[in-house]
Amino acid sequence: MTTHVDILRRANVIGSLWMVAAMAGFAVEDVFIKAASQTLPVGQILVLFGSGGALAFACLARLNRDRLFAPDVVSRPMRARAVFEVLGRLFYALAITLTPLSAATVILQATPIVVVAGAALVFGEKVGWRRWAAIFIGLAGVVIIIGPGADSFSTLSFLAVLGMLGFAGRDLASRAAPASLGTTILGFYGFVAVVVAGAAFSAWDQTAFARPSADAALYLAGAVAAGVSAYSALMKAMRTGEVSAVTPFRYTRLIFGVACGVLLFGERLELPMLVGCGLIVVSGLFILWRSQKVKAQAPAG
Repeated sequence: MTTHVDILRRANVIGSLWMVAAMAGFAVEDVFIKAASQTLPVGQILVLFGSGGALAFACLARLNRDRLFAPDVVSRPMRARAVFEVLGRLFYALAITLTPLSAATVILQATPIVVVAGAALVFGEKVGWRRWAAIFIGLAGVVIIIGPGADSFSTLSFLAVLGMLGFAGRDLASRAAPASLGTTILGFYGFVAVVVAGAAFSAWDQTAFARPSADAALYLAGAVAAGVSAYSALMKAMRTGEVSAVTPFRYTRLIFGVACGVLLFGERLELPMLVGCGLIVVSGLFILWRSQKVKAQAPAG
């Protein structure tokens, strides 16, 4: 006889697998974008990548009969989400093209930590001293990875930090986004924001677009396919299992991203990055565990 616990456990396993698949997809997307940047300017990559992703989600929205131009699309939270999406996509794309992929991937994992801090400051969510301590420990991990004062320090390291802050702002704005907007709509406008980011950077950088080689075109097509698939898998994961059971598997992106950086781009893992990575992961998992515990202890009603 199948019990409710068995059904929930199975859903958590399936949701976790979807999450792992999503993180692998995002890592592959990063690899393709970094590879394409060897012959194409970053602005052009973002414009083409964003256009492909937006087209894919527009087709999905049509199949689902979702309205792309509903009034809620221009609501204040969605406008804020678009701004943060542009900033996050632009600076993270610059980070993975100009700095080691492994380091950019690790810094990105601090996004959930910043989201918790932002929820407390912006939405007034109650965060106890234990979680605040974990937040500061996680941010200390980011500082260790950047390494200000070290001989290997580069100001380009801040690109990943800016990208991470942009994604954190996007996630906070998404919390306030109208519930009427489904996954395909958010995905469509997320990729439209990528196009805007690329166009804005191209106007500032004033680098002429180049004709993509066959390899570059394949890299861009791979990035679009990986990005759309990863985003869809992420949404599937969050809707299949319990958030507390599925979310920790977000950190598998570290494994995929670091492995790709080392194996495909010859990057080296320095001790500061390993220490910083450990602080970010441990603090992030503690914050998640503590949030679930506090929620469970909260009085009903």
